[in-house]
Amino acid sequence: MAQFSDEKLKKVNEIIARYPAGKQKSALIPVLHVAQEEFGGWLSSETMDYVASLLKLEPIEVYEVATFYSMYNLKPVGKYVFEVCQTGPCMINGSDEIIEYIKDKLGIKVGETTADGLFTLKTVECLGACGYAPMMQLGKHYREHLTKEKIDAIINECERNAVTNN
Repeated sequence: MAQFSDEKLKKVNEIIARYPAGKQKSALIPVLHVAQEEFGGWLSSETMDYVASLLKLEPIEVYEVATFYSMYNLKPVGKYVFEVCQTGPCMINGSDEIIEYIKDKLGIKVGETTADGLFTLKTVECLGACGYAPMMQLGKHYREHLTKEKIDAIINECERNAVTNN
């Protein structure tokens, strides 16, 4: 069964302690972030069940939240996750073409991961940076005013970082 390291369990308990007794469900979103970080970048059913047990919730309550938000990965993902906005302003500014370019460049479809495990492509709803469209989130950072050339540079940067950090 999945279990947090002592360090992460301490962090989870600190998060839970922020909320009044009996209101531990309020800690669900930040605890899911910790779980995703701790267990390989995604949330398995086993991991979600573990989070439910820690928060004294029914597993379905955790599944409802994890499946609602695109920030949670419900299957293994690559080291670099391209989350491309596909809502109105980004579409008007070419996000469809950017998505197609990434698919062709990496040889994957939306929701897939490259064979080498480096890249996953996801489409997401509005990321709140409409003035910088088309854009995507890569880790904790936004990449804005995307073009094919910028996508090439981002892929090259990620590949270089993967070699350097392995």
